[in-house]
Amino acid sequence: MTPYPEDHEPTEFIPLVRHYLGDLIYGANDGIITTFAVVSGVTGAALESRVILILGFANLLADGFSMGASNFLAIRSDEDARAASGRPPNEPFALRHGGWTFAAFVVAGVVPLISYVFMPGDSAFALAVTLTLACLFAVGAARSLVTTRNWFKAGAEMLIVGATAAAVAYAIGALIEGLT
Repeated sequence: MTPYPEDHEPTEFIPLVRHYLGDLIYGANDGIITTFAVVSGVTGAALESRVILILGFANLLADGFSMGASNFLAIRSDEDARAASGRPPNEPFALRHGGWTFAAFVVAGVVPLISYVFMPGDSAFALAVTLTLACLFAVGAARSLVTTRNWFKAGAEMLIVGATAAAVAYAIGALIEGLT
């Protein structure tokens, strides 16, 4: 991470995005995956759409806040450790990093729930899958705008990780539904 003086961070768009890129990708990826894991698990358990919305939105806000707060605390802890060893500050904007993590989590994490808000029922899951996979690929590919990664490979990488997590959640939901 590039060190910045206490009162300065990048002001131009690309350097600013690069500065917060880890927070944005971390938040967006986890927001999409964990929310879709809830959707997939509840669908695999054959529960109704109302349950998906309740658990989905509860997870979205609680886990999003937890992610942002954890990022804030991790950066503050790292800075405290740097100070204790006599090293200069590296990242004075812990609250901003936590805020960007939370925002990215919520914005991306709402995607798997959109279809259930507007079209509750059996067809909502198929649309949720489509929207989620498209969003995973788009967020992954967008990394190439501020990195040297190939957009297709970056998108495919995030898509594969997210799809794998969703498949695991769906299978667990189906397994537990079969046991109960």
